Amino acid sequence: MFVKDMKFPLLLDVYGSLLTERKRELLDYYYNEDYSLAEIAELTGLTRQGVRDGIKKGEEELYALEEKLGAAADGMERTRLLDEIARVLEDLNERRPDGALDAALQKLAALRAKEKE
Repeated sequence: MFVKDMKFPLLLDVYGSLLTERKRELLDYYYNEDYSLAEIAELTGLTRQGVRDGIKKGEEELYALEEKLGAAADGMERTRLLDEIARVLEDLNERRPDGALDAALQKLAALRAKEKE
């Protein structure tokens, strides 16, 4: 059984441009479009086994890139920290009726939105 690891859409977003066009296409169909191996084979003209092999090789490359560079993990940690800071600031802002932290919260919201792009 071929089980999907749902970390791959994130890894594909971060490192996809470093893969060959074919591997990126196969991984996109499989993870982002949720196509079956048979559907991808039909779309690409590959055999089902060829699709599976291409996906496995692409996954291995993505894992190797993340292991060496760690950009996806760093991005997830930044997002987690921004979310935590936002919760603390929102809590503090609720305790201050003058809205002194409103500007900081707006800037943080903009940072969080940019981080999720």
